Amino acid sequence: MLQTILLVAMILISVALTAVILLQRSEGGALGMGGGPSGFMTARGAGNLLTRATSILAVLFFVCAISLTIAGNFARGSRSVIDADAVGALAVGSEQETAPAEQAAPTPTAPVAPSLDDLEASLPAASAPAPAPAPAQ
Repeated sequence: MLQTILLVAMILISVALTAVILLQRSEGGALGMGGGPSGFMTARGAGNLLTRATSILAVLFFVCAISLTIAGNFARGSRSVIDADAVGALAVGSEQETAPAEQAAPTPTAPVAPSLDDLEASLPAASAPAPAPAPAQ
């Protein structure tokens, strides 16, 4: 539940951060675009507002990402891949012989799919081996 809420918040923050970054006026002359006073947000106050909004959304993005990681680790549990009990159980389990499994259903008398033996039986028998290729000179 917490992961879902954090994931939705992360998506909303990402979309808002992208929009705020794209709304900002370009100050560099990259490819001759932007930089002119033709935009609808040319006031200095709007630039400061967008800069502050960008930094707040960036901090929220990183906090949400770290929170999502922590929530994911809590949901996973505290067991390690190499757990001492699990390794011990594997070592003990390999030494003991397992009892034969009971058959739940009788085995079919005829195989369901053709086997390799059926394939070999259906091929024509080769009467003579193929001649060896001549050596290259």
